[in-house]
Amino acid sequence: MKRIASIWLRSLAIERWAKSNDLSPDTPAVLTVEGTHGLIIHAVTKAAAERGARAGARLTDARALDPALVAVPADPDGDQALLERLAKWAQRWSPLIEVDGTDALRLDVTGVAHLFGGEEGLAEDIRRRFAATGLTARVAIAPTAAAAWAFSRFGGDELPPLHVSALRLEPETVRTLERLGLKTIGALAALPRLALARRFRGAEDVVDALDRALGRKPEPLTALAENPPPRATLRLQEPVTHPEAAPQALSKLIPRLVRTLEERHLGARKLSLHGFRVDGSVAAASVATTIASREPKHLQRLLADKAAALDPGFGFDAFALVADWTESLGTAQESLVEEPGGERDLARLVDRLTVKLGPGRVRRPQPFESHLPERASGWRPALEKTEPIQLPSAPPRPQRLLDRPEAIAVVYATPEGVPRRFVWRRAVHDIARVEGPERIAPEWWRERSTARLRDYYRVEDQAGRRYWIYREGLIGDGRGGAPEWYLHGLFG
Repeated sequence: MKRIASIWLRSLAIERWAKSNDLSPDTPAVLTVEGTHGLIIHAVTKAAAERGARAGARLTDARALDPALVAVPADPDGDQALLERLAKWAQRWSPLIEVDGTDALRLDVTGVAHLFGGEEGLAEDIRRRFAATGLTARVAIAPTAAAAWAFSRFGGDELPPLHVSALRLEPETVRTLERLGLKTIGALAALPRLALARRFRGAEDVVDALDRALGRKPEPLTALAENPPPRATLRLQEPVTHPEAAPQALSKLIPRLVRTLEERHLGARKLSLHGFRVDGSVAAASVATTIASREPKHLQRLLADKAAALDPGFGFDAFALVADWTESLGTAQESLVEEPGGERDLARLVDRLTVKLGPGRVRRPQPFESHLPERASGWRPALEKTEPIQLPSAPPRPQRLLDRPEAIAVVYATPEGVPRRFVWRRAVHDIARVEGPERIAPEWWRERSTARLRDYYRVEDQAGRRYWIYREGLIGDGRGGAPEWYLHGLFG
């Protein structure tokens, strides 16, 4: 069964305003908009409501009751922008969500409620999260969008007892129904449909509103439209087959795309040039950048060779340059003496090498979340987006870590004691100084149950060379025979 949630933010405007004003909570303030005959009250604080002010009334009438009212211009555009941002934020509950009017959202939550312990748990989670943002939300869930809208505003869980205004009709239509004695949805639904259709033929379609509320007529929701990626297009009057057509089109498209990126304060991380052939097929070339960029010369240089390699087939009749991946990029001054910074020079070099050699051959070191030394670092493609990782503090690590620990023979005073001498690659090393042990347990969630813990030692031999060695396992740990020794890294 379809389940639709309606979220009514009945105090959106006043609560948004209250976050940014310096007045006392007890101040009787109202938000106003321009009306035909003067200012109209758009929203009121609790203190103003207690003194008789109400939304929809004229400001002069409200001030006749209380001259101390503080009137502030409303910001409907700002309220609507906030509502649209909240709609994207509310996708945590459903991917299918719509902005409903100026103060509400509606979501298709079919099959979602069990993730929150049922519909009551879902409604409570919605209210709680909106409350954490400083907004009061009334939530109702019903089989139709119209019913959910009615329940969120009028309460209850059945339509027939509700007032006809719960059908979201125009005020004039509601007054007409009341004069006819049709004050509830139940009374309206009991009338013959043909009689209703004839009586309200020239006004709002009451039958249609009734059918939408009762589920007789579908009212589908449309998912929020995502912001399309920045793009620039070029259409040709005649198909072209010359190899230089794509590079020449690129030189015209790059400035157009850069202007779009500047307007949206974005920088490109991935660009794609699409060549549309007359037979309906598409040829494409893509490049990526290390950091967000909208520098025309750099982007042109990256894509030029790949654009020239596009096969025109029977001819290109259009081109499109798309910034598939963008990041926020504000205007900044690189230096006081108009010399580019080292970071951007390095990024441009990495970009050019990646285009020439391929993304898999240009890599950068990357830490990983692991306390095992061989798993705590690795390599990733230089253009791949990485997230910063907060690594725990640890004792000094060697500058050189072997790809694989090498087995060594160790002489020690006691099985659990510190090492005194070891043999590595047929050379004997007498240990002059030793620090440790540093115990590192196995990652039980990744390894077999027979994995053994390690005791690492930082040792220095008589010649002053420093090594990082470890003993794997303990005597009697039940995970193998005698402990084994390995050399894992070199200091200095």
